[in-house]
Amino acid sequence: MDLKRWFYRDGRPNRVARVLDRATAGLYARGVAPNYLVTLRVRGRRTGKPVAVPLVMTVIDGERYLVSMLGEGSNWVRNVRAAAGEVTIRHGRDERVLLEEVVPRQRAPVLKEYLRRAPNARAHLPVAEDAPLVEFERVASRFPVFRVVSRAQP
Repeated sequence: MDLKRWFYRDGRPNRVARVLDRATAGLYARGVAPNYLVTLRVRGRRTGKPVAVPLVMTVIDGERYLVSMLGEGSNWVRNVRAAAGEVTIRHGRDERVLLEEVVPRQRAPVLKEYLRRAPNARAHLPVAEDAPLVEFERVASRFPVFRVVSRAQP
């Protein structure tokens, strides 16, 4: 088993991955990384406390997207759904946004671009980066995609 899959065995981060994710989320939040590396902050569905997760943002035709490389069972996905999509994205500054889930039949192009942008995700998505779009369509229902919609700042 390769290291990238070991970090997230069974779709959940192990202890080492949690430590690395916390550190990475801190760096992304400060803006000390390319602008497509962001920290998602969402209220935990059980505790109500903010949860921070480092993510790779994909941009297609000016629209921003977040993808769950670990699929439906990802904790951040369940928290986003419980929060009705109301989250904060941070890369140097906070931006309150609404995440709208993309229906599976429209996810394939986003997944393909996501694999190009997020090389570490290749260990989790069972499609080659250069595969035809039809291959991404076959797995699209297993990997949630959210469109990022800007909200007015208070």
